[in-house]
Amino acid sequence: MKEVQHIINKNKEAAATPDGIVVIGKDYTVVVFNEAASRITGFTQRDVLNKKATILFQNCPDGNLYVENVFKNQTTFTNLSLNLETKKSICKSVVASFTPIIDNDKVLSVVFVFRDVYEMIKMSETLEKRTVELIEQKNKLDAIFNSNIEGTFTINDDWEITSFNASAQRITGYSIEEAVGQKCWSVFSSDKCQNGCHMELTMSKGKGTIGNELEILRKDGRRIPIRVNSATLLDNKKRNMGAVETFIDISEIKNLEGHLSEKYNFGNIIGNNSNLRQALSLLESVSQSDSTVVVTGESGTGKELMARAIHLNSNRKFKPFVTVNCSAFVETLIESELFGHEAGSFTGAIKSKPGRFEIAEDGTLFLDEIGDLSLAVQTKLLRVIESREFERVGSNKQLTLRARIIAATNKDLLNEIAAGRFREDLYYRLNVVNIHLPPLRDRMDDLPKLTTHFIERFNAHFKKKIKQFSSSAFEILKEYDWPGNIRELENVVEHSFVLCPGEIIQVEHLPTRIRESQQDIQTLTHKPEMKSFEDAEKEILIKILRNNSGSRLKTAQELGINTSTLWRKMKKYDIT
Repeated sequence: MKEVQHIINKNKEAAATPDGIVVIGKDYTVVVFNEAASRITGFTQRDVLNKKATILFQNCPDGNLYVENVFKNQTTFTNLSLNLETKKSICKSVVASFTPIIDNDKVLSVVFVFRDVYEMIKMSETLEKRTVELIEQKNKLDAIFNSNIEGTFTINDDWEITSFNASAQRITGYSIEEAVGQKCWSVFSSDKCQNGCHMELTMSKGKGTIGNELEILRKDGRRIPIRVNSATLLDNKKRNMGAVETFIDISEIKNLEGHLSEKYNFGNIIGNNSNLRQALSLLESVSQSDSTVVVTGESGTGKELMARAIHLNSNRKFKPFVTVNCSAFVETLIESELFGHEAGSFTGAIKSKPGRFEIAEDGTLFLDEIGDLSLAVQTKLLRVIESREFERVGSNKQLTLRARIIAATNKDLLNEIAAGRFREDLYYRLNVVNIHLPPLRDRMDDLPKLTTHFIERFNAHFKKKIKQFSSSAFEILKEYDWPGNIRELENVVEHSFVLCPGEIIQVEHLPTRIRESQQDIQTLTHKPEMKSFEDAEKEILIKILRNNSGSRLKTAQELGINTSTLWRKMKKYDIT
């Protein structure tokens, strides 16, 4: 009976076993009748124990024949399809087996095991449904895993790659079949692999990492920069089972950084004018410090470009560069824009908002057109610069200003101070270093280089092959006063590109205002006498200068031209 008890115990250990188990003794009485047998037949143990086994096969006699055969011939039957009597006298279809328990070549008992066919079908359907659900869930997870723009892979405790998504394949060049099962360093081949990489920290100390940058070697041999995050991988019992890493290709970002660095490199600023070079020498020096800078110059001279050049050539270049145009906001809003505000601090402040001082973090805050700030805001700005602390509007929490400040204006701040429109103490607090950018009319020796630079740029943009301005068109450019400075020159060249069908920009391709400015000068200098244009122009200049006691300013105002234009004409005609 040890074998019988072993079978019984084994089936007791199986939770909610679907198999009915009946043990039939040698006198054909039922000695064991488990719970599953009761469930399938409807008989209780009290109904059948110590009763003849024929109770189970009264109207379904095939079972009796199999029992007799086992006792007589010691035969084992499996996977039989037969009918079994239920308590309600219904023949139920079951799949059954009969196994003899033999001792000393005698059958001591027969183990009759059976399973309800309908239960099996139902279980099969349930299993199939659950399987479909699991497959669908897996497909969803796979779709999410592979649709992630970031490359993602996992490793086990042996550093072997266990999963590798579609983006990881695209970035590295390795297929999932090539990557899975390999050590991660054999796929990524970074200089940091097995040399203190971020994954070592994650695996050894269970610490995730964010934003590490490194270079990997693609399958095709190209080196590409990536930015990675890593975290420990836990099972459903929170036990460490490896690590997961996500990474993105930052080649385009690095390329953009390179272009920005090239664009804002001091050596690439066009011009050899001495005034410009003096300003550039200051820029290069001030970039290596954290001193506050004021960039002055007329509109269009490139003050913001210079501020960006300082930022991108400093040790803050990877931090934010935040611009505030002080003339673009009304007085009631500029304070909120600079310092931020808390919800409910004023009408319309629905939620809290950080100011530009906060957004700039450890980068650079560029205050453009600072001369347009009201005196009230100037007072608060002065306090912030002195204490390096500020508060949001509607808050009393002190925040620290960590950003560097660069200011710019097209106004003469000393004149503004004299007029009472700008605080003197703020001026001296800001004006640690002053960089003045000369207007274009004072650096006309750079005009040929500047026009060539813009021609090359717009040739690439418009897919044209324009070579130059005609001599007459270029003379008009030289005579023009350029109130809009470099920005206006760039617009004039672009306008000419749009109209020019050939390789040489002619006078008629210039904007109307540029052509009319030349006509105005010619009208002023035109004389009816039969003299050459140059003689007539010289005579008029001398006469008006004498009338104004040699004052170039009054003479230029009377002629309606700029003083620098008058000076060039005086040099041309040797008028002293």
